[in-house]
Amino acid sequence: MAGEGTAEAAPRTESSACTAEPYGATTAASAYAAEPSASTAEPPVSTTDAPSPPDWRPVLAPAVHLRHDRVRDTDLLVLPERVVVLRGNAGTVLRLCDGRREVSDIVVELMRRYPDAPVADEVPEFLGRMRGEGWLR
Repeated sequence: MAGEGTAEAAPRTESSACTAEPYGATTAASAYAAEPSASTAEPPVSTTDAPSPPDWRPVLAPAVHLRHDRVRDTDLLVLPERVVVLRGNAGTVLRLCDGRREVSDIVVELMRRYPDAPVADEVPEFLGRMRGEGWLR
């Protein structure tokens, strides 16, 4: 139909860094960045990194579902009324958030998988931002 546009998918970047961005976004986000979905009119939730307890065992919040989009070959966080596209290894990190592993256990596992990546610094920060968004508890 005349006047209708098409949404462009976010460009896929290959890196060990994790990012989360709104579905269909075209912005380039920095490592472990999270951007709230543009599909809602709500103001973004604070992404400040609140200190997490040392024994925190992160798990996805009850209304948040981690899915893999086979068409785009990317991981998604499916939330009520919005979808967040995960980039890099964000899906890998979040799959380890099962409520049994502490953050330090997740870091050790990722350091084993990705020995050259700055996991020890970036993963706790990324998880803190995901917690700040309310996507992890």
